[in-house]
Amino acid sequence: MIVQIGRLVIAWGTVVAFLLFGGTWLAGSTSSALAGLMFVWLLGTISWCAFGVVEQADHLAELLGEPLGTLVLTLSVIGIEVALIAAVMLGAEAAPTLGRDTMFALLMLVLNGVVGLALLLGGLRHHQQDYNLQGATAYLAVLVPLSVLALVLPNFTRSTAGPTLSSAQAFFFALFTTVLYGVFLAIQTVRHRAFFVERPRAETTAAAGDHGGAHPDASMADVLRHAILLVVTMLPIVLLAKSLAKLVDRGVAILGAPEALGGMLIALIVLAPEGVSALRAAIGNQLQRAINLSLGAALSTIGLTVPAVLSIGLLTGQPVVLGVDPAAMVLLAVTLLVSTLTFSGSPTTVLEGAVHLVLFLVYVVLLFNP
Repeated sequence: MIVQIGRLVIAWGTVVAFLLFGGTWLAGSTSSALAGLMFVWLLGTISWCAFGVVEQADHLAELLGEPLGTLVLTLSVIGIEVALIAAVMLGAEAAPTLGRDTMFALLMLVLNGVVGLALLLGGLRHHQQDYNLQGATAYLAVLVPLSVLALVLPNFTRSTAGPTLSSAQAFFFALFTTVLYGVFLAIQTVRHRAFFVERPRAETTAAAGDHGGAHPDASMADVLRHAILLVVTMLPIVLLAKSLAKLVDRGVAILGAPEALGGMLIALIVLAPEGVSALRAAIGNQLQRAINLSLGAALSTIGLTVPAVLSIGLLTGQPVVLGVDPAAMVLLAVTLLVSTLTFSGSPTTVLEGAVHLVLFLVYVVLLFNP
């Protein structure tokens, strides 16, 4: 509790400081050394808050049980992503490619980086790991078409020039994405909850922990307390996002780094806490929880970020670039295909993890040397 109070004091103190003096500190005349120190300050504060959000979401996960607990964690993390993107898009400087770059980066980080490392570490420790095939199939059945609609199809529409959508297309695509994601949530939390719960194994239940049901001592007061702490820990991330984005843009310009690096940084901030949780689950032989976290994050990225970005574009009149370049389209297609093969029914091994990690390394190379 002391750590949580200290986190909130530092986070909200940082928010107040940047609200009062941020305009002066972030001015173009600021020295590079001072800008670097402010970047480390903001990045550290936002990352610490992100881990705090996940900590509270983990408490809620224990109280609510699976799959509701993991869903709360996933929605909290993706909520941070949407808030960061929205804060930058609503700023003075337009960022038409930020949503696309962040979504693609997060998909590569999750589907190749986190999944690959989780399967590799889990395979090294447990040789083979089982999961609930119906749940993994449900994630991929929704993730594959939504990823293609969001990141590939805009390259081939003819109503507008470039990888963008017309107003009508943006409205209906956002609507279809929201509805389909809503249907998936209904399946996950109500109609077919058993698809997303690890099948009980007598020999591992005691060692790995039982996350299949709500905590027997859970009370509404406990749930409400952790929910409030989650919100007040997330708000500083949203309020500091614009300042961090300005420093990132300045750093990218000074270093001559690719513009997509900004999206990569946001994806890293968003995914780091949840990625750690997924890796811990895989090492503890809870592959189903790792799948719920990783594939759930990937699906929520598309299901929530696409409608949010398109809605902001429609309301503000800003152009929103969604379609990725040809090399990224190939990498996305291979990633989705390999993910479908990985979770096709057989127990996972280190081989699948190695394949996904190679694809992630290819993404990193292409990011800096397209």
